[in-house]
Amino acid sequence: MPFAIGDATVLTKAGYVGEDVESLLVSLLQAANYDVARAEKGIIYIDEIDKIARKGGDVPSANRDVSGEGVQQGLLKMLESTVAKVPRKGGPKNPFQQYIEIDTSNILFICGGAFDGLEEIIDKRVGERRRVGFRSDQERAQEDLPLENLLHQVIPDDLIKYGLIPELVGRLPVMACVDSLDEEMLVRILTEPKNALFKQYQKLFALDKVELVFTPEALAEVAREALKLKTGARALRGIIEETLLEAMYEIPSRKSLQRCVIDAEAIRSRRVNLQEAETASPTQEAGSTE
Repeated sequence: MPFAIGDATVLTKAGYVGEDVESLLVSLLQAANYDVARAEKGIIYIDEIDKIARKGGDVPSANRDVSGEGVQQGLLKMLESTVAKVPRKGGPKNPFQQYIEIDTSNILFICGGAFDGLEEIIDKRVGERRRVGFRSDQERAQEDLPLENLLHQVIPDDLIKYGLIPELVGRLPVMACVDSLDEEMLVRILTEPKNALFKQYQKLFALDKVELVFTPEALAEVAREALKLKTGARALRGIIEETLLEAMYEIPSRKSLQRCVIDAEAIRSRRVNLQEAETASPTQEAGSTE
């Protein structure tokens, strides 16, 4: 199934410098090898949709907002269902181009974003509904929810107050909240995918004929350090790179080194003691080069 990812922050209202909303359809067409029938049953994910919210929240701007509300307006017909004309080769429209017609009725549009600050809007709404007097156990539990868990109680009106126009919110009927990654999930991200970071660094060390091994405790420590930074899985590469950087420069000159075992202390200190890493017990290994 054709799948395309678009960045809402680079979109602008038609006629202004930047990419038109139709560029999303061009990306989908390219993913479908310009097979219109396949593209019309594809998926478009629009990232950073929260970045095109109105600057004044639910109050319409007095000035022309070509990269915010203007983009939201441009998305309306595409999301609802329309036959859009997109340039065959992409780029700005002009009278001399060839166009391809795409029916968007059966295209699945998914919009996502961080929505930083949405929790406060939800918290304010929930707080205004609290009643003085007797309350059910469920109501008491809702009052004690941390801000992050409040996102599960989001309603369309919260998104409108955040700055999305009502017409756009109405065309996105299903809302879902993604929970933050926990330690176990981060360890799985490190080790399980085909191109996992753990495997990438194993391949790099293998170029110098060195077997790189992480102990289970080291992987868990990487995950814990990433959680402290609160940037999700993005923090994993930085932690591992900082830990292994010096070792990667030293290893080519250590011809006798055949294996390097990384433990939790190496992650905490962000430094690998190659002498200790070479003599580490094999029973501590979390994995080896495939």
